[in-house]
Amino acid sequence: MRIFWLLTALASAAHAETWSLNLKQALDRAMSQSQEAVILRLDELKAATAVRIARDPFTPHVGLGSGLAYSSGFPLSIEGSAPAIIQAKVTQSMFNRPQSLAVAQARENARGATFAAGERSDEIAFRVASLFLDAQRAAQLAGAARRQVESLAKVSASVSARVDAGRELPVALSEAAVNRLRAQQRVQGLEAERDYAERSLAVALGYPATDSVRPAEGEPQVITIPTDEQTATATALAESKELRRLESNYQASALGLKENKAQRLPKVDLVAQYALLARYSNYDEYFSKFQRHNWQLGASIQLPVLAGAALDASISQAEAAQHRVRAELQQARSRITLAMHQSYQDVEKAKLATQLAKAELDLAHEQLSILLAQMNEGRATLKQIEEARFVEEERWIAFYDAQFSTERARLNVLRQTGELMARLR
Repeated sequence: MRIFWLLTALASAAHAETWSLNLKQALDRAMSQSQEAVILRLDELKAATAVRIARDPFTPHVGLGSGLAYSSGFPLSIEGSAPAIIQAKVTQSMFNRPQSLAVAQARENARGATFAAGERSDEIAFRVASLFLDAQRAAQLAGAARRQVESLAKVSASVSARVDAGRELPVALSEAAVNRLRAQQRVQGLEAERDYAERSLAVALGYPATDSVRPAEGEPQVITIPTDEQTATATALAESKELRRLESNYQASALGLKENKAQRLPKVDLVAQYALLARYSNYDEYFSKFQRHNWQLGASIQLPVLAGAALDASISQAEAAQHRVRAELQQARSRITLAMHQSYQDVEKAKLATQLAKAELDLAHEQLSILLAQMNEGRATLKQIEEARFVEEERWIAFYDAQFSTERARLNVLRQTGELMARLR
């Protein structure tokens, strides 16, 4: 059994692939090939077919059958009909106000399902773009951390030479070894983050969990957002698929309320039937006239007299559902406005953090340049140079983090304004 699982793991690893995609390609695949996109299309199809189901009573229903029975004495009816060689029945609703409103409600639900699908598509795009940024961030941070390990290796070599020459205490060599191991541990953690981000991106794009999607190298994606918060908030309120879905739900609940109230109205159905009778049923012996071909055409009228307490309860439930959707709609508008305000604050904080990280990076670069000049003059050691390079790489890591925080904050703004797909694709 252990050998079987080992062979299975080796086979899975052998089929694992690494795909290189840019952000636009990743979004295109997510919208067409991911499992969530398939589920969205199935939900839309389900809502569309619900309209056809609701319209079913208004389409003709034709049934064809035959009956055979031995009659002794007076001919009796079976299930309300005489035994016939061929019997056909046709039924169709002609006037059914509750069902007509149910059809309208199903259409509104299908419209709401379209908005819900668009809302979830935006969420898929935001998640894919976030995973794409995570993979890019992990790759850049891992690269900077590896360069730190290289610098610390040179520091260790320099310290070792100085210890051998008696110019440093042995504890300095132990300190350099600890710093190097700490940096190696950091590289290992960042590589694990990169592997997880790339595998998560692959799963989000519909690839197997054993595959990886690596962001393609090239020009960085420029994410632009509206210049001011008021414009973005107005756009978010006007284009929000969540608000449109809730507005559609409100219309559907209003139609549901009308449907319940319409249960007190009469209903008219078209009815028609045909029967081909035979003499072996002894009809000609007990009735004054026997007719082989028989048919009826007319209308069935139902008029509710006492609807019962359940109808009043259903009306109350429909009214409560309508009030609930109205409250959810108002709550969503307030939440979108507040979330947009918070998002713009996050963007401003991320911008300032990026400026600070860039200033610290420039300072570290200048300090390294000074040490390099001093080294040429014999006034700085290799240890000082590599330590300065380590600090510079640390500032690069902080700068990368600040940049990606800014991009993520901008993505969140575009997600709320509904412009994410248009801007990134």
